[in-house]
Amino acid sequence: MLIRRFDLPLDNDAVSRFLPWIIAFMVYLAILALAGTLVLGAMAARWDTGMRGSLTVQIPPAPATGAAGNGKAAKRDALKIKQALEILRASPAVARAEPIGERQVLALLEPWLGDMGNAKDLPLPHLIDVELKPGAPLDVALLSKNLAKAVPGAAVDDHKAWLKRLIRLVRTFTALATAVVILIGFATIGTVVFATRTGLAIHQEVIEVLHHIGAQDSYIAGQFANHAMTLGLKGGLFGLLMAVPTLLGISALADQLDDNLLPSIVIAPEHWAALAGMPIAAALIAMVTARYTVTRSLSKML
Repeated sequence: MLIRRFDLPLDNDAVSRFLPWIIAFMVYLAILALAGTLVLGAMAARWDTGMRGSLTVQIPPAPATGAAGNGKAAKRDALKIKQALEILRASPAVARAEPIGERQVLALLEPWLGDMGNAKDLPLPHLIDVELKPGAPLDVALLSKNLAKAVPGAAVDDHKAWLKRLIRLVRTFTALATAVVILIGFATIGTVVFATRTGLAIHQEVIEVLHHIGAQDSYIAGQFANHAMTLGLKGGLFGLLMAVPTLLGISALADQLDDNLLPSIVIAPEHWAALAGMPIAAALIAMVTARYTVTRSLSKML
């Protein structure tokens, strides 16, 4: 039950003026770090799900010289693609195998090479996008061997090496962001401990008077705890108000970039719900820390 009447003039302390601002700054940083953790985790899960169920087959283009050579090379390339598709579609683990058109390949290269038109003189490899059946076992080495026999130079990319490095990088950033949130929590606890001890020193005479008239340590601790909770909630809400436009601004800037360079940054509703709970968490941390600090300090004074 919250104590609504304060026998200690805690609102008049300098602590009551600076503690909410410090907590607001802590909550602001914690929300940014936590949002980064949640977004990166969801992004890694999407990448993992999407990439694990797909393959890419690369077929080198046939060399050509002159107009007649170009026509013959195109026919040989078409035959290679047809043979590769037959092998892929015959595999029980493959759900779909479709060649990627030249325009799509150029669109993938455009962020790095710019607009290349139809790029007729550029020897682009022929790509086949392969979608795997969920849970179906696939021997990538055997599939690569069969393709290489039928189509010399064909290569299968199962994205495992790239995906493994990417997931490792995301998990590293997630661990660092989580560590930042934990450190911010400890810093908040230390700040509340310092502020509470300062308040005890300032109001020592009043506390002694309350002791003389029969006030229990739990009552005095409750006064400090509820006051700290109020300040923590105020600071936490202000930190949340600062963090929301920051996150929306980052998301808007990310949306302006090319999707091929940076995947969309999406803050899901459940992420917003978790972030909205940060002020409550800050208030609870402040309340518990203040109560423990006062109770421990008063027990040493007896």
